[in-house]
Amino acid sequence: MRGGMGNMQKMMKQMQKMQKDMAKAQEELSEKTVEGTAGGGMVTVVVNGQKEILEVNIKEEVVDPDDIEMLQDLVLAATNDALKKMDDLTNDTMGQFTKGMNLPGMF
Repeated sequence: MRGGMGNMQKMMKQMQKMQKDMAKAQEELSEKTVEGTAGGGMVTVVVNGQKEILEVNIKEEVVDPDDIEMLQDLVLAATNDALKKMDDLTNDTMGQFTKGMNLPGMF
């Protein structure tokens, strides 16, 4: 019985350390930014780790008043690209803690 309690305490300490490490990783992620692009770099969108759009940059040569739909499509594509990159970064960073465990709703 005694060995069982020691193992339980050790496991609890490991879990507490993992929680602390995860919180630190999430904080670091919230400070990171990624850039999504579309149209060969004609439109760029910068997103932070909280999935907030920080910047939208459109090169002057892409602005065609007769084709506003193309510009809208490029902004949409660049935004989705940036959000996907942030999701990938989040999954890569936080995945080190789960190491294959299936924890629905965690991230």
